[in-house]
Amino acid sequence: MAVMSTRGLSMTFVERTLFSDVSFDIEKRDRVGFIGRNGTGKTTLFKLITGELSPTMGDIFIARDTVVGHMRQHACVYPERSVFDELLTVFAPLMAMEAEIESLTHSIDNGEGDIDALISRQTALIDKFNNDGGLTYRSRTRSALLGLGFTEADFSRAVGTLSGGQASKLSLAKLLLSGADFLLLDEPTNHLDINSVRWLEGFIKDFKGSALIISHDRYFLDAVTNKTIELEHKQIRAYDGNYTTFMEKKARELEAAQKLFEKESREIRRIEGIVEQQRRWGREHNFITAASKQKEADRIKERLVKPEGEESHIHLSFEPKRESGNDVLICRNVSKNFGTKQVLQNVNLHIRRGERVFIVGANGCGKTTLFKILCGLYDADYDELTFGARVDTGYFDQMQADLTPANNPLEEISDAYPHMDNTAIRTALGAFLIKGDDVFKPISSLSGGERARISLLKLVLSGANFFLLDEPTNHLDAPSREALEQTLAEYSGTMLIISHDRYFINKLADRIIELTPTGVTEYLGNYDYYAEKTAQREEAPRSADAPQKPKQNDYKLRKEEQARERKRQNDLKKAEQRIEELDAEIAELQTLLASDEVVGDYEKLMELTAKLEQLQDEQAQVFELWEALMEAAPAE
Repeated sequence: MAVMSTRGLSMTFVERTLFSDVSFDIEKRDRVGFIGRNGTGKTTLFKLITGELSPTMGDIFIARDTVVGHMRQHACVYPERSVFDELLTVFAPLMAMEAEIESLTHSIDNGEGDIDALISRQTALIDKFNNDGGLTYRSRTRSALLGLGFTEADFSRAVGTLSGGQASKLSLAKLLLSGADFLLLDEPTNHLDINSVRWLEGFIKDFKGSALIISHDRYFLDAVTNKTIELEHKQIRAYDGNYTTFMEKKARELEAAQKLFEKESREIRRIEGIVEQQRRWGREHNFITAASKQKEADRIKERLVKPEGEESHIHLSFEPKRESGNDVLICRNVSKNFGTKQVLQNVNLHIRRGERVFIVGANGCGKTTLFKILCGLYDADYDELTFGARVDTGYFDQMQADLTPANNPLEEISDAYPHMDNTAIRTALGAFLIKGDDVFKPISSLSGGERARISLLKLVLSGANFFLLDEPTNHLDAPSREALEQTLAEYSGTMLIISHDRYFINKLADRIIELTPTGVTEYLGNYDYYAEKTAQREEAPRSADAPQKPKQNDYKLRKEEQARERKRQNDLKKAEQRIEELDAEIAELQTLLASDEVVGDYEKLMELTAKLEQLQDEQAQVFELWEALMEAAPAE
């Protein structure tokens, strides 16, 4: 059953058409990856689904009773509220029930009003409260915050003091716990470290509803999606399967389409050659043959469709200007404090020529700080910090602080490399998808992805043999990430890279360094190897990390226990009453079965025997319930 369908959907802004005649379905329990280059219209389609925009043409159908959830509806608007209390707002109905149960308990204890009616209402509310997750909503709140990277100390922080990334994570937590059964997730892994992304993967996998997910995080898409749709050339392409499966199927489809196009193009040329030859011969039957063959060629032309090729992507081959010595970087016991706060300690690294080493770790563990120390931007304490012979360092700053906002891309490259003429600069910019009039726009007006590509180009042109790359895939769409991977895979120099992009790490890493509060841990392999080893490590008992049941005061606990005992006594009384009724019915039926009237009537005998078995089965079930209720009695 489809929870959402689009039919003939088109969207045009002024003279620019984002997409046209788009149709697809999302079924119940589907997790659909929605991919495509930046600017193709993915976020616009989300706004059409939520009703923020109206389509130029076409329709969107949402199944009845489907609750759509998206980030914007869960913005945090009360800056003075604590993080924990802000997230609890998604459970407002449960909190209201909890308050009413407590009020009813107080009234019952004090003999206020109709006790039987109060107990009946209390019992019904407790059942609904438990069924709706009332016993776990606080622990789920805590688990979500910890899973998304908040600390216990953050729980009491005012929402207004959070950074932009933290506020986004809190909005994501509200969305995930909101009770929506169709989630629209737009880049949900932004601002998350690897551990938080892994928690989110587990949540999405266990989610009982459907999800449509815009993401450039290919590893995340591979982990959670069962379908993929791509918006490209203003059209939708959809396949069952995750991102990697989709790309494999797409490549095969494009290859088959290209081969068919080439085959039919050759056939057209062959037939038109015959037509030309027949016309040259000039006889009547030759003209008849030529006309017949031309019709055949025209029929092929009518069905011939040139396949849409891959869109342009980054590509620039480059090599370091010179080769470094074998030892590129040695660090021993590097540490860094900011005032009384220790950010790094016991950092030991040995990077050798040609290695591709990735640094991972939780947000705030000091990864970028370490890079700034290596680049001489911060001082630090250490026993040794040595670059090897002939090492030329190139640094990619994820904040793009190396760019001058008032410059245009042409000026930016020219200032950095004055020996390059404009033709060479424009060729290099074009290879990094900065083309046409974009080369004259101020860098401040460009998108994050465009600015990232200019920073990467400056790094590539430097000829450095040791790259320090801080989150180089941030702001890049999936095709640009894949092109960067290919470019770096061909690079013969050395790389030390900070990244949360697990697909990127998997493609390039020789080894992984995990930065922790006490030092570093080394893993000799790619991300899959790292994930396997950390999973083994986490299998050890983690009682300190397990969600703890929130503390409650003794009064509240006592009242809840009293309410449960009243419900048990009520259910026990009902069970005993039903057992007595069944005893009477069974005895009456057994007497009837022994009567001469029934013994002589075979059909009546069979009917009453079946009814007796039914009553005895019910009696056995009620006895089991009675025994369970007796065993649940509180200890004296």
